[in-house]
Amino acid sequence: MTVGSVDGVIGTPGIPESVRALSSLPGIDYADRFTLSTDLDASPERWARAMFGDVPSPGELLIWRGLLGLRLSPGRSPATVAGWLIGGRGDGWIRLEAASWFLSCNLLVQTAGGRVSLTTFLRYDRRLGHGVWPPLSAVHRRLAPGLLRGAAARVALDSPRRKEGTA
Repeated sequence: MTVGSVDGVIGTPGIPESVRALSSLPGIDYADRFTLSTDLDASPERWARAMFGDVPSPGELLIWRGLLGLRLSPGRSPATVAGWLIGGRGDGWIRLEAASWFLSCNLLVQTAGGRVSLTTFLRYDRRLGHGVWPPLSAVHRRLAPGLLRGAAARVALDSPRRKEGTA
């Protein structure tokens, strides 16, 4: 398994229009994109499940439900990843969707050309979103690279392409 560095882009202007077009939000108030170079081959859904699991962890619940108020689906389901609804998918991408009464979110996972990317899109539906997300976004941006690296380790463990005796 070869895993490279994680590159990040903060702000809508730094994210290609072709990527922004995959968001289901009518407007985007916040966006970031983190990309990991890797030789691992897995579907976007497999990468999303490696990042977030089938059900949210206690820490994810604290942030997503407790601080952001996101309405997440309970339990495991083929229609969700960690409680986020699979809102769309295509060749090389999957979009997860969740909303609260004051903001709407998309998590977009894309795979192409030896890279996996996690793009976060938010729309502030009420004034409170402008106050809640900016301080949490700093934490989000610190955690995202580790989230991608951890997912790569999980994908590598499950990879059918792993050669015997290699890590």
